[in-house]
Amino acid sequence: MLNQARIAELRDEVGDDGFAEVIKIFCEEVEEILDQLDAPGAPNLAERLHFLKGSALNIGMEQVVALCIAEEDRLRGGGAGAEADIAAIRDAYSASRKAIESLL
Repeated sequence: MLNQARIAELRDEVGDDGFAEVIKIFCEEVEEILDQLDAPGAPNLAERLHFLKGSALNIGMEQVVALCIAEEDRLRGGGAGAEADIAAIRDAYSASRKAIESLL
């Protein structure tokens, strides 16, 4: 679920206090994006998934990254009517958030 090496690297880069702040800001941004993705017919869905993927990669949330990649690919291949499985991404984020917050 979490890339422990990336988390350790990030913590080393920004220190313990900085790490807690990065996680806080990340979670606020992700929850805003997830709320936008939940809206029916959300515009720029692929772009938002790409942003979410990059953010999750930086934090070490591997499961979220994998789901975003899969949904981006599905959207690209599915044409105009394709919809992303936002519930699965939200569930993975929620579980990953609990795991990463336990490290604070």
